Amino acid sequence: MAKPGVETRTRSSVITARAAASFDPVGRSVATARAFVRDTLQGWGYSDVVDDAVVLTSELVTNAVIHAGTSADVLCLRTEDGVRVEVADRYPEREVPIQGTGQSFGSPDRENGRGLLLCAALASRWGVEYSPTYKQVWFQLDLPQRQVGTRTAGPVLPTSLLPVADERVRVAVVQIDRGGTVVNWNEDAEHLFGYAAEQVTGKPLNDIAAWPHTPGIGTGIVEALQLSRWEGSYGIRGADGRVIPVYASHLRVRDTRGEPSTVCLLVRDDERAVIQTPLRAPVTDIGSESRSADPFEVFIGSPAPDDLDGLLQRTVERARDMLDGDSAFLLLATDDETELEVRASTGLPSARQRFARVPVEAGTGRYGSARMPAVHDDLTAVPGAVPLLNDTGMRSVVTVPLKVEGRLTGSLGVAAEGAARYSNEEALRLQFAADRIALAVESARLGELERLRRGSLSFLVEASDLLAGTLDRDQTLALMAQMTVPTLATWCAVYTIADQSSDPYLSYVLHEDEDRIDGLKALLSKIDPPDPVPTPGARIWTAPADAAHQAALRTSMRQLGRGSSPVSSGIGTTLATAAAVGGETVVLPLVARNRVIGMLTLGKPSDDHFRQEILELAEDLSRRAALALDNARLYSERTAISQALQRSLLPPGLPQVPGVEVEVIYRAAGEGNEVGGDFYDLFPIRDGAYGFAIGDVCGTGPEAAAVTGLARHALRLLAREGFGGPAVLERLNAAILDEGARSRFLTLLYGELWPQEDGSAVLKVVCAGHPLPLRLRQDGTVEPAAEPQPLLGVMEDLELYEQVVTLDPGDVLLCVTDGVTERREGTRMLGDDGLTDVLTTCTGLTAGAVASRVLRAVERFAAEPASDDMAILAMRVPEPHNS
Repeated sequence: MAKPGVETRTRSSVITARAAASFDPVGRSVATARAFVRDTLQGWGYSDVVDDAVVLTSELVTNAVIHAGTSADVLCLRTEDGVRVEVADRYPEREVPIQGTGQSFGSPDRENGRGLLLCAALASRWGVEYSPTYKQVWFQLDLPQRQVGTRTAGPVLPTSLLPVADERVRVAVVQIDRGGTVVNWNEDAEHLFGYAAEQVTGKPLNDIAAWPHTPGIGTGIVEALQLSRWEGSYGIRGADGRVIPVYASHLRVRDTRGEPSTVCLLVRDDERAVIQTPLRAPVTDIGSESRSADPFEVFIGSPAPDDLDGLLQRTVERARDMLDGDSAFLLLATDDETELEVRASTGLPSARQRFARVPVEAGTGRYGSARMPAVHDDLTAVPGAVPLLNDTGMRSVVTVPLKVEGRLTGSLGVAAEGAARYSNEEALRLQFAADRIALAVESARLGELERLRRGSLSFLVEASDLLAGTLDRDQTLALMAQMTVPTLATWCAVYTIADQSSDPYLSYVLHEDEDRIDGLKALLSKIDPPDPVPTPGARIWTAPADAAHQAALRTSMRQLGRGSSPVSSGIGTTLATAAAVGGETVVLPLVARNRVIGMLTLGKPSDDHFRQEILELAEDLSRRAALALDNARLYSERTAISQALQRSLLPPGLPQVPGVEVEVIYRAAGEGNEVGGDFYDLFPIRDGAYGFAIGDVCGTGPEAAAVTGLARHALRLLAREGFGGPAVLERLNAAILDEGARSRFLTLLYGELWPQEDGSAVLKVVCAGHPLPLRLRQDGTVEPAAEPQPLLGVMEDLELYEQVVTLDPGDVLLCVTDGVTERREGTRMLGDDGLTDVLTTCTGLTAGAVASRVLRAVERFAAEPASDDMAILAMRVPEPHNS
């Protein structure tokens, strides 16, 4: 029997749709269940009861997955009257507190039991049902009673006052899937934007949408497509490359499979009245006494937008309607109050005018200053009086300032196509409205600037980290361009200047559309680069846009002259390039160490302008980029000089020794070093005799390399003068000691090689403190081929002697520096024994194969890179070939 206060069944209703989901007994399931119910009800169009349904579902699922510790099954049922939501868990033994009994619901502050308390308070009906395996709590939310018939209506207007539209109004219907990809594209969309359905289906809408974006500010198109409803303006890049301003209405829906998608209705911006939702007037009680209303809410409407762009757009639309104008605009002042920047307009080509700048003081007197109200009866009588309205067809205009505490923060204007439409009375009405909204606009603007400042700081910190992470010039140029496109600009070009006498050179070009890069690079290559002016700040550069338009005009004229000949693919590229660079182009100098080392050029597509905050951010970036680019240049120059000097210390090449295979492998430790303290040499002494050496100077780097050069050149000179091995090393020892404080001790293995007619080779070697050479015989035995003697650069009097070694066919002589034998992994060291073990496995290998196997063994011995220079010299007497 049912207990009082709890229904166990609902009224008979026809179920028109259902959606179900199960959630695991984990904390995150509560948030997932809320999202499931919200998406389901919004997809059904039941937004009026979404909030209550989400609250109740959250509490009931919390009871199931947190307190009962079981999974929760949620079922949503749609009827003609409302929606029923059922939440079931697997814990039927739990008692349910019931009203009307001695048992209490408990405190609302307690988590458990609160779901039923909320059901009683919010739901139209609710109940509990039991079975042997589960307990189910359900609630019913009825839809609010709506007025039958008209939802909204406007007055009957004379034909002349109706919105202007084309002969046939076209509404593009575009459907976007959950990933932002176009899945449907109707015929009107093809006509408006020039793309056939197969050209855009399967591609992200973001590829063709010209969405106004500022770092750290505003909703992007990706976010807008996720909202249940969205309405506003943006641009679509047509097939010809030009941006078409559109007014859009987005509705998020879900299909029968539960997949969400967004339906977008698009019309030309000047035909927005076709789909624009009328503003809802504030609801007032009929017959109630007149109460004072907030003038701001009366003008803007309630609720007011919480973002700056939305507030400004609402302002210009209401100002236009209030004065029955054809267009309206709102400009915000820069921080220094010298210029005004267009931030919102209606009835004007917004894509062309957005972020355009005009001076505050355009002339003398009140009509030339934005600080005072002004009325122009006929703009044709004073051309250029309001530059923003040039070539727009507007003839009369009224403008008023926006001021906060006496400081100019902006300007609001309304214009009409007819002459003498406005008088001082309209100016006073508009000024009254401007005074009411000025504080709200300034507050929203300061909030936007704070968000922009945080976004800019984050952007600059990331940029500094990236630029500091490389000293490669080409990579620095690429980073500069990639950080500006598309965050700051649509395209970017970097010019570099090698020295004061050189002309700027086009070093890097990037466009957000990769297909435009080649055309843009070709265009910029044909025009003179901007002048390298060191003055800080951005300056306008009109040459690219002028050249692009001239090229497009010439191409079009040539095409027209061909009559009915097929359309050339070149005209499409030229027109696309013209559209890509047709907007504002600015140049920022790259100044480092009081010298202009290049220019950073940023551009917008057709008729677009940069906003002041973006230019200031670009200027900060250019300063950091200039220093990084100059550091990369200095590093490259010094590295080139160092490597050129180091290469001069290496032998120019190894001679071919008759009857002997020779292979050398050399590795210098340290970044950027080609030569260190280790060195080698092999050179002819006289007919039939060759000298060879392998040595190790104490230390690494340039200081050790200086002694390397002394040793290698002295060896060659003394050996060719006819001195024997001991005499050569004794004289080299004296030369090293003569260096005084710059001298360093040196270990050296020096020898002379005589190939013999019988296929063997005779060697005379002197090992002065160097790792002993190892001889590998054909039978696999390995033995030292010399005895140790004192190293060089320590004692003045040395008594050195040479030893004679004969290499038979198939024998190998391996000479290495201590970078090989002292290779370490923790406390382990390769050592002489480890090298001997490696060499034992090299029987029958060529000299090159022996050297390579030794190198691989050294590299594999430890995971860390080598910290010492290494040199490996392998000589092998080949076996005679059988005839």
